[in-house]
Amino acid sequence: MSLKLYAAPMSSATPVVHAIRELQVPCEIVMLDLKAGDQRKPEFLALNPNGKVPTLVVDGTPMFEAVAILQWLGDRYGVERGLWPAADAPERPTALSWTAWAYVTVGAQIQRLNYARSPNVDPRLHHAPAAESALTELDRLVGLLDARLAQRPYLLGEAFSLVDLVVGSVVTYGTYCGVPVDRHPHVGAWLERFQARPAFREAWGAAAS
Repeated sequence: MSLKLYAAPMSSATPVVHAIRELQVPCEIVMLDLKAGDQRKPEFLALNPNGKVPTLVVDGTPMFEAVAILQWLGDRYGVERGLWPAADAPERPTALSWTAWAYVTVGAQIQRLNYARSPNVDPRLHHAPAAESALTELDRLVGLLDARLAQRPYLLGEAFSLVDLVVGSVVTYGTYCGVPVDRHPHVGAWLERFQARPAFREAWGAAAS
């Protein structure tokens, strides 16, 4: 099987690069220069009309959206490596639920927070009450994660899995955006274990230092 990943440093593609490293999957990785507009070139838009990374080309067929790519990698490679539950495994619904929750529910609140106060967003879109509301909701969501991790060291039990990679990547990005996790000790300890993984440090680069 031929895999080609279009990515960019410290972007939404970074968790996919991390997953490929964890899975030790042969894959050609093409780093785009987003500031130079590589993602808007016609040849890339033919693969992903959204003009965004990540885009994974599987035997000539492109996939986009990070969570879809990560779940596909889990199905295709993670099951045999013990990093993702098989389709008929009792943990499978849990894996799908938490990974979707991270990108859809938590990710939406992080986006709200960024629009409301990030220096990388047009200041005319900033809104302090909206930022405070997003932080309150994010604290609640991280609390749900903390309660889960109070019962087990990793999201599916005793061992690290791609579920931890997916959820941990979103939470890590949230901390870069100013989401505090100090009140949630189980999340903090879990993040430390996650971020100490060699594949994490390799994929996230300078930000992991």
